Amino acid sequence: MKFNIHGKNVSITDAMKERIEKKLSFLEKYLLIDAETTANVVVKVYPIYQKIEVTIPTKIGLLRAEATHDDFYSAIDIAIDRLENQIRRQKTRLSRKYQDKLALAFIDGEEYGEEVVLEDDVLVRTKQIHPEFMDMEEAILRMEMLGHSFFIYTDSDTEKYSVVYKRNDGGYGLLETI
Repeated sequence: MKFNIHGKNVSITDAMKERIEKKLSFLEKYLLIDAETTANVVVKVYPIYQKIEVTIPTKIGLLRAEATHDDFYSAIDIAIDRLENQIRRQKTRLSRKYQDKLALAFIDGEEYGEEVVLEDDVLVRTKQIHPEFMDMEEAILRMEMLGHSFFIYTDSDTEKYSVVYKRNDGGYGLLETI
């Protein structure tokens, strides 16, 4: 694993860097992290406390944790604990969801009418994405890891854009483009 460690209002010492790398290397036992995975760590120092932000993009999804404490080393420990809890929670959730075959989770969609957009609705955020090639099972896995209710991807079989989403009744839905 590679490390990208930055400090805001603080210069990162060798001891701080070693501690961060040692703690984050411990997470490799939980994840399928290859040599190209980069862990991004931002250390921020404020007058009263210190804040650690850790972001690790993995093949499965994005892992992110923040921790604040008056001691730098305690903040690192808290952030690592939060990452471990996040990984365990996702692994448990995924193992429960995929006990049955994934194909059984898909339920035929219902026809929905057009949504009425009120004049008071305002666009808050615009985001551009580049849908990656993957199969439906991997798209559902990434959606669950991110905690989102939908996921846009390019189907590796049909090479068309698709959207997998969580249904209110607990199943999954799939939107395919023509």
